[in-house]
Amino acid sequence: MEKKRILITGKGSYVGTSFINWVKQWPEQYEVEELSVRGEAWRKHDFSAYDVVLHVAGIAHVSTDPSMEQEYYRVNRDLTIEVASKAKQDGVRQFIFMSSIIVYGSDGKIGEEKIIYEYTVPNPNDFYGRSKLEADVAIQKLNSLHFKVVSVRIPMVYGPNCKGNFPKLKLLAGKLPIFPDIQNQRSMIFVSNLCEFLRITIDRELIGMFFPQNKEYVCTTEIIRIMASTMNKNVRLVKIFNPTLKIMSSKINFVNKIFGNKTYDQALIPPFDYCVTGFEESIKISM
Repeated sequence: MEKKRILITGKGSYVGTSFINWVKQWPEQYEVEELSVRGEAWRKHDFSAYDVVLHVAGIAHVSTDPSMEQEYYRVNRDLTIEVASKAKQDGVRQFIFMSSIIVYGSDGKIGEEKIIYEYTVPNPNDFYGRSKLEADVAIQKLNSLHFKVVSVRIPMVYGPNCKGNFPKLKLLAGKLPIFPDIQNQRSMIFVSNLCEFLRITIDRELIGMFFPQNKEYVCTTEIIRIMASTMNKNVRLVKIFNPTLKIMSSKINFVNKIFGNKTYDQALIPPFDYCVTGFEESIKISM
């Protein structure tokens, strides 16, 4: 098998760094480099030496600060289009863009289903989501026989040393004596499962839109239970707060980020086996 030469555009990202470490298992099959796309120097870099560009650069956190809007569009949309266009012009065969489930808008409220199907129309509700979606739509137009574009609309990624809401849950599991017992469902993906998905996508030279997730949906209460157990902490799961949280969920979006529902229909799971780590084990590894 010919060695794949992969360029990661966006230096030091969580997914990019995890992918580099993941493919070190097969040193004879993959050669990976990172390139910073801050500033203008990257434009002089010759992309023709690579088979694949994996574009992970972007602003990942959600901001409601209106002064940030143009920066989101500049980085998440315009830079993505510029990098993809250069990759195509320089003769790269495959371009993989890390898009996001955020293009489908906010989380469902407590007790309200939010399932994303193949036919669900994206409906972002902030400029982070819109910037990702506009990049997504634009780069798909670059698809050709010799330039395969892949958009990966990932749900929440978690793993060791990740950022975002996952470490906050670990903090809660370690400190709270009680936690709300709410049975919600969320699509999430463990970072090693995502890295294996990307590796297979590169090996098979796939094209199109993908929605990778763990094999099973994730419940926030179950995450807390596993975390607490791993830390030898006792957390009582109680339903007493559920009615109050349900009322709060119609007004406070942060409540829905923890206890709301947002899933990809399981029919959207890619038709190959990339889930190398099961749910419970993945939470323990991530602690």
